[in-house]
Amino acid sequence: MGKSAAQKKRAHQMRNNGKDVTMFRNEVDFSTHLRKSKTKTEKLNQLHTKHKKHFTKGIVPNGNAFYYAYYSCICLVTLLYFIK
Repeated sequence: MGKSAAQKKRAHQMRNNGKDVTMFRNEVDFSTHLRKSKTKTEKLNQLHTKHKKHFTKGIVPNGNAFYYAYYSCICLVTLLYFIK
């Protein structure tokens, strides 16, 4: 089987500089393969708030633009009613 590009580079450095770069490697302080899965409440919270974060910034302080649109339509209708 052929050598990988990394193996070729390491062999080249060993031949030319006399340095073994594998000796400079350090131990990892944490496991790179350990994953933390979400709990049941985290999954439910993610599903609950998945589509609700679109309107958190801007005009509406509580993040619900539909109530704002409904309220503004009611205000417009009442304003037009009183103008007549």
